[in-house]
Amino acid sequence: AHARTPGAADGPVPVISPLVRRLARQNGLDLREMTGSGPDGLILRADVEYALRAAAPSRTGATDGAPETRRVPADTTAPAVPTGTTAVTRVPLKGIRGAVADKLSRSRTEIPDATCWVDADATELMRARAAMNAAGGGPKISVLALLARICTAALARFPELNSSVDTGAREIVRYEGVHLGFAAQTDRGLVVPVVRDAHTRDAESLTAEFARLTEAARAGTLTPAELTGGTFTLNNYGVFGVDGSTPIINHPEAAMLGVGRIIPRPWVHEGELAVRQVVQLSFTFDHRVCDGGTAGGFLRYVADCVEQPAVLLRTL
Repeated sequence: AHARTPGAADGPVPVISPLVRRLARQNGLDLREMTGSGPDGLILRADVEYALRAAAPSRTGATDGAPETRRVPADTTAPAVPTGTTAVTRVPLKGIRGAVADKLSRSRTEIPDATCWVDADATELMRARAAMNAAGGGPKISVLALLARICTAALARFPELNSSVDTGAREIVRYEGVHLGFAAQTDRGLVVPVVRDAHTRDAESLTAEFARLTEAARAGTLTPAELTGGTFTLNNYGVFGVDGSTPIINHPEAAMLGVGRIIPRPWVHEGELAVRQVVQLSFTFDHRVCDGGTAGGFLRYVADCVEQPAVLLRTL
């Protein structure tokens, strides 16, 4: 912390933690004479402790120059270091990870999100994919591409979810086309490349574009245009071996579909217990753009397409 600039306008002291106020009061420090090192000049516990250390020789009154020993109250706003720990590592939130942290924080701060989920029998979808790929004559169709095609069909039925909220104008902005983002993990962190005009692409085109963007993401060659402008995001976290999640919406979008791993599970099929390929689908949506009935209808339609891919024929 630095000394307050002479003549600075009086106003509220930029302190959040009551423990920082107490620490300053107990030691006779005037917080108005300090400028904090936190965001927007916020005075932190470290600033007060630094000021106390700097003033220690004159405040102790000791004749031998020995600094005064005092117990400093714990500040619950700072992460506590476990007893016995001799060293810690601080990793700066910068670069891609810092940008992701800012975006996720903004999403949770601004968007009143809700999540619903359903288990779906993906056996027929996997059989349909196997049949497509066995036919030959083209690239192997990815599961992600089929899920993307299902998403675009579902968004055509529920356009409320292909949108964002303009908080300043208090308006919901609905988009005609679907620019589909998908979560991609790289060595530099999580990125969300965007497939432009996904609603106009077939399974082969989607497969090729997913592959191209994924390779560019891993190589670090994605352009700003390929990382922005999404209207809806598909998050296939099943590749990490997990069944379910509650996705955080990719701000400023209004919704995200999360897909877990597809694994054999006991399932009642046509009235009998059988082993089927089951997947959990999670859907997080901005409750400002729609109510639960719309979100549930979207997710149920996605699940119906996963369980009976022939349902998609109605939209082709």
